[in-house]
This record gives sequence, C-alpha cells and structure tokens, in this order.
Amino acid sequence: MPRRHLHMTGAADTTLGTALRALRTGLGIPGEFPADVLAEAGRAAKDPDVSAHEDATDLPFLTIDPPTSTDLDQAMYLERRKHGFRVHYAIADVAAFVRPGGALDAEAHRRVTTLYFPDGKVPLHPTLLSEGAASLLPGETRPAVLWRIDLDPEGRTVTTEVRRALVRSRVKLDYEEAQRQIDRGTAEGPLALLRDIGRLREEREIARGGISLNVPEQEIVEHAGSYGLAYRVPLPADGWNAQISLLTGMAAARLMTEAGTGILRTLPVAPDGAVARLRLSARALRIDWPHHVPYAEVVRSLDPRKGSHAAFLQECTTLLRGAGYTVFDHGELPTPAVHAAVAELYTHCTAPLRRLVDRYAAELCLAAVAGDEPPDWVREALPALPKEMADGTRRANTVERGCVDLVEAALLKDRVGQVFESYVIDVKDHEPAVGTVHIDDPAIVARVEGGTVRLPLGERLRVRLTQADPGSAKVLFAPA
Repeated sequence: MPRRHLHMTGAADTTLGTALRALRTGLGIPGEFPADVLAEAGRAAKDPDVSAHEDATDLPFLTIDPPTSTDLDQAMYLERRKHGFRVHYAIADVAAFVRPGGALDAEAHRRVTTLYFPDGKVPLHPTLLSEGAASLLPGETRPAVLWRIDLDPEGRTVTTEVRRALVRSRVKLDYEEAQRQIDRGTAEGPLALLRDIGRLREEREIARGGISLNVPEQEIVEHAGSYGLAYRVPLPADGWNAQISLLTGMAAARLMTEAGTGILRTLPVAPDGAVARLRLSARALRIDWPHHVPYAEVVRSLDPRKGSHAAFLQECTTLLRGAGYTVFDHGELPTPAVHAAVAELYTHCTAPLRRLVDRYAAELCLAAVAGDEPPDWVREALPALPKEMADGTRRANTVERGCVDLVEAALLKDRVGQVFESYVIDVKDHEPAVGTVHIDDPAIVARVEGGTVRLPLGERLRVRLTQADPGSAKVLFAPA
C-alpha cells in the first residue's frame, strides 16, 4: 500500500522536535541497538560471508533514490538486446551479514521494518550495515542477490535468473536528476532505457488490470522562517523505477510458486461497499467516474498536481487495505494468492535493508533456481513471518498516522482563527454538519464540525481553524 510519506526539508524546530521525540516514547519505538547487536554488526561489516558470490563488478550499476538516502537496497543496469531487453537488478544481500539465530537476526525480528519519522528514521539494521557495509553505495564492492530478467520487445518476461554476486554501483542519482537527464536526452544508455522499459511495463500493467497509485508525498517545507506543508508530485522516473521493482517481485513470486514453497504479498479484491464509498469521494471532488469505467482507468487519468486529484489519490489507498503476507508449502497456493492491485502473483523481495520478509524471499528464490530445498533457517521462520510482518506493518501505520496528526497540529498551532479554502470530501450520514475537508494550502485533510447546516458535499467551503493542539495531535475546523 502506498504510504502517506512525510518528511522535512530542514531541521525540526524546538516544539516539533520535542513532540516527535515524545511520540517515539509514547509508541514504544525501539531506540539504540543493544551492545551485542552492534558488536555482531561490527564483526559482520568487516567479514561478510561472500563465499558463494560470483564477481559481477564489471556491470556498471546505478542507483536511483531520494537525495538524502544512504540505505540503498537496489541497483540496476539495463541493456537493449537483439530480441528485447535485459534487466540486471542487484538487491543488497543482507544474509551475507546476518547470521541466522544471532543477535542481529533476533533484533531484526523485533523491529521488522524501518520506521520513518519526519525528522529521521529508526532502522531495521544498525546503520553500520544498512547505510554502510551492506548498502549499495557508489564506488563500493558489495554482496548482492543479482537478478537477471530478460524481456521481449513488448516488455514481457521471457527468462529469470538469480544468483549471489559481488557488484559495484558507479553512480547514485536522485529522481529529479534522473528525470532531467532523461528529458534532456543526456542520459546514458542504461538510464535512457529506464524510460523505455518502464513505459512498456506500465503498458503490461494496464493490460493485466493492475494499478499503481501516484500518491503525492507530503512534505514539511521551510517558509519565511517557519514551516508549512506542501505536496511533492511523483515524477515519471519514480514510476518507471517502481516498475523494475514490481517486475522483480512478480518474477520472485513465480519462482517460489513453481518450487512449491514461498511467501506471497496478497490483497483481496476490494468489497463493493468500499468502491461505492470511493465513488462518493470522487463525486465530492468532482472526479469524472462514469459507471462503466473501471477504477484503474480513472486513477490513470488523474493529475496528482491538481489539489482535488491529489486528495482523491489519497482516498484511493483505502481500496488497498487488507494486504498481507501468506505462506504456502507443498505447492498449495493460498486463497487469494494474487495481489489485487498488482493483478498478479507478487512478493516483496527488493528492500531487505528496510523490511524483514525480503531477506527470506531472496533465499527462497535462490533455492528455487538452484533446485535445492530452502535452508532450514528459512523454512523454520516461515510460519511466523506473516504475523510478524502484520504487527510490524501495523506499527509503521500507527507511526505514520501519529506523525501526520502531530505535524499538522504543530504547524498550525499559531494559525487558530484563520480562514482557509477547502473541498468537502465526506459528510457523516447521521451527522450532516460533521465531515472531512481537503485543504490545498497547507496540504492537509482534516475534520470539520460545529456548523448548524448540512455540509455541502463536493463543494468549496471556507473553513476556520478552531483547534490545533500538538499535545493531543488534534486539528479541527468549522465552517467560516
């Protein structure tokens, strides 16, 4: 499910920084790593297990990540072939550093995912590994799980191989720079091919009925000595890069299902009631959604640069709730087995520095290609992984909600009494004077109540900020 991203472009002020620290404490978020974990990480960083790794340092990989990211899970090298394309996709090999049953392993199972706060992150692994020895940093030789996926001229998968290898990334790009080079025609061959392959994979996604949500990223930005909220609209390069990860996740799912043992990322089809509610939101935001037009087609028609479209894209994420992880063995696939948004068998395998399950998926795929049984430590961990991931994802969602509420309250606390322009995007059935509004500037969705007449669903409404309390993380508006 796309996350409601929220990050700062500058240092937190005293009030916001203090509130974020209190939020960490209140949610019981893990702090520093225990001494034995750090000691094991230090030893692993100096002496990773690379005995099974081939030398692939001749391939000129590149990475595309946010500009400040140093925990680099993925690197790619793309080639045009006589009959299509070849995707080389290197994924950080965390298993080269984490010993099954050791202190690092146990701590990773306790943390499950990297947690993101506006002013920093709480990593899954010690930064000595996640931002150092295991990260695919440019100019450094690193152990990786190396995928090679051949595509036909239309972008369909033809063959898949995966092996352990030593790789060396040549350059780290951010999305904006990658997009600039592609648009100006100055991108070298592999980067230019990202557009070509990305577009082909987007066409394949449309053909199979899948959908990717280009949900704008909510940013805290410095402005005139204070802070505000704004949206960062995803670039085409964001989507093309994501298509390479989706391609690999689908290839991994196929390998595991063919071998008969694995773990899938699954999502049931959204119930009719959820779709009906989303149609009401579309009408409220004046999004044209004829009854004969599929949801995916409507989403692809949206422009996330428009405020009403950005609000609707955020609402669309409600149809992706219910995703989970499902283990299967002895060839018996779960029900459902498909991820409804991907519209295909799919698994998470491309972010092992930040997500626990990906390390296990990689091992299952390596065993499948080699024709081997999965390692004992993988098979023993599989039954517990879905619940561990569910608990970790729930905690990440709680962090996300808490951060959004807190940041909005902290940044609006000095604007109580001011009037804002908004759209009414939801009205309570039994309390028609209570509902939800989407405000373009600052970029927030908030509760409105206190009026005496029915809120005008789908209409513009001027609202007055009546409460913004960082202590309770509550923001409230009333009709002006």
